[in-house]
Amino acid sequence: MDDEHPVRLSVDYPDRSLNRLTTALRIFTVIPIGIVLASIGGFTGGYGGGGNARTIAVGGTGLLFLPPLLMIVFREKYPRWWFDWNIELLRFTNRVGTYVALMSDRYPSTDEEQWVRLDVQYPDAKRELNRWLPLVKWLLAIPHYIVLFFLYLATIVVVIVAWFAILFTGRYPRGIFDFVEGVIRWHNRVVGYAFILVTDRYPPFSLAQREVPPPAQESPLEPQA
Repeated sequence: MDDEHPVRLSVDYPDRSLNRLTTALRIFTVIPIGIVLASIGGFTGGYGGGGNARTIAVGGTGLLFLPPLLMIVFREKYPRWWFDWNIELLRFTNRVGTYVALMSDRYPSTDEEQWVRLDVQYPDAKRELNRWLPLVKWLLAIPHYIVLFFLYLATIVVVIVAWFAILFTGRYPRGIFDFVEGVIRWHNRVVGYAFILVTDRYPPFSLAQREVPPPAQESPLEPQA
């Protein structure tokens, strides 16, 4: 049986000296790309009063949750372009998040893959997704919210330790890196399950990513004498 989860994430370990200056100032250097990311969430406001009130919308829509939910429930469909939007935005968010976590000193791109690899299988909604499960997935994921809350707190602490380590040695401690990567992977699996609804596979309570070995290749037949 294949135990590979449909949401897979890996972060390239920077096996080199990281830039101490940009690491020290990371809280400031992330501001421009952070503003770009925040603007994708959009802003809605109004002006005027009474019958003359008008609504304005600026920016994007963030991750799509309600539209896919309605389409899965009523039509058993997950439009591909909605899926692509969610995955590309999630990839961008992860690039910014790992940059904040000091896991790379390269500046996050809005569209290039860079050091974060997030792969998600596009679901066949009619055959692979239960049409009613999206209504309760957010509820079923409550145990993960609780565990992730404490993992987030631990991540803040270890990233601070990594910050000092980079300033003094130029290197990101591998054990800390693997832990932070695991927390981010766990977070993405929960998002994929409960919020962007791309899988019905319940997220494992694990930081690890199971590596599926390639299929064994058959040796060529020996020629008959």
